[in-house]
Amino acid sequence: MVECNKTKNMANCNCSYEPCSRKGVCCECIVYHRRMGELPACYFPDNIEKTYDRSIEKFIQINSK
Repeated sequence: MVECNKTKNMANCNCSYEPCSRKGVCCECIVYHRRMGELPACYFPDNIEKTYDRSIEKFIQINSK
């Protein structure tokens, strides 16, 4: 099994939710957001991510233009 490289992952993590314990731990982030019916922050541009609307509907809306 490959170990998580949190330091390397943080270079691409645009999550602006500061108390998030899953930052840089992509496997945990994906599981969490999937349970919530959402996508992780990295699927969204920064201006949308900051609204915390990480719904699948929002992803489709911004990518269907």
